Amino acid sequence: MSQKRSIETTCIQGGWQPKNGEPRILPIYQSTTFKYSTSEQMGRLFDLEENGYFYTRLANPTNDAVANKICEMEGGAAAMLTSSGQAANFYAVFNICNAGDHFICSSTVYGGTSNLFVVTMKKMGIEVTLVDPDAPAEEIEKEFRPNTKCVFGESLANPAMVVLDFEKFAALAHKHGVPFIVDNTFATPINCRPFEWGADIVTHSTTKYMDGHAMSVGGCIVDSGNFDWEANAEKFPGLTTPDDSYHGIIYTQKFGKGAYITKATAQVMRDLGSIQAPQNAFLLNIGLETLHLRMPRHCENAQKVAEFLKSCEEVDWVTYPGLEDDKYHELAMKYMPNGTCGVIAFGLKGGREAAAEFMDKLKMAAIVTHVADARTCVLHPASHTHRQLSNEQLLEAGVDPSLIRLSVGIENVQDIIEDIRQALK
Repeated sequence: MSQKRSIETTCIQGGWQPKNGEPRILPIYQSTTFKYSTSEQMGRLFDLEENGYFYTRLANPTNDAVANKICEMEGGAAAMLTSSGQAANFYAVFNICNAGDHFICSSTVYGGTSNLFVVTMKKMGIEVTLVDPDAPAEEIEKEFRPNTKCVFGESLANPAMVVLDFEKFAALAHKHGVPFIVDNTFATPINCRPFEWGADIVTHSTTKYMDGHAMSVGGCIVDSGNFDWEANAEKFPGLTTPDDSYHGIIYTQKFGKGAYITKATAQVMRDLGSIQAPQNAFLLNIGLETLHLRMPRHCENAQKVAEFLKSCEEVDWVTYPGLEDDKYHELAMKYMPNGTCGVIAFGLKGGREAAAEFMDKLKMAAIVTHVADARTCVLHPASHTHRQLSNEQLLEAGVDPSLIRLSVGIENVQDIIEDIRQALK
């Protein structure tokens, strides 16, 4: 199917193309295994000589259909689903980084991603340098090393709502011959098109807006197919030299634009196994069908809520890129002209104590360890996700101790505002 059709149509029609007499709705292929008539047929699948399904840890028709839909939405060449957004970010980097390698990451990324990169991957011998995303290009460039293999950032930082300057980071990555990876979870392909601004690989926690209903955890990696791995072949031996575990095939030569995702599936997923359950992929697909309807409503509601919060005397500060006086408004208008997302960060004059009291008094908005779904929800990182950190450590991590992360849902916006108003009073 042509990728030239609109993203709204792709949300509904992408991925699953039933043939004559096949189910109209994407089926759940809830099977671990797939039957073949001859040993030779299955052998060709194991040698990557043919495409097909033999074991769901490697590939499943339900998962592939949903991955193909997201791939088309992002305008990519190939994609794969993972069991979570964490797995997607890990695989995206680990697919090209070995022990002894280094990569660069924006310092404002989600705390779970930061911990994965800084703590866990360091144990694997992979080092990361965190950089201020607002720093001048020449300052960031000083952090590149001969063994730097990629640059990573979030289109919209969770929870700080920093808008990434795609062109600045893409230019630096490409100058040094490495890919630029962007986590596009918050903005989604409805509001942000990272590949059009120089990104090479996009990741998602599909758990958030894509699923949209807090039903299933999942992740996705999409490759643009635009990065030339062969141009800096010595940097990416996993893609450009023979893989002994598959009779010496060279991914870039055999799979072209599909090389990166084929390697991620055939090697990383084969060995680490963070596959998305077909049932979860089915639920994700239902969420994707309304993504183009939900995102404008999230943004519209969040804009009104952010403006209301700005007018409240109890509120100390509000960060939302849709506000004209926001630090990132200009970048948001450039990269996300139709809106950002439904997440607002704000602080109360009473600090972290006032934040806890405010949240306890909310009646409709729920306190949950989640963000970016149809229901309005709230979290105070200093009391919840980052509670092990002191105020000084919180500030070092870019999280104001008073920061409240408000995920504005798609309910009636006056009901949301009224709930906030009564809790503040």
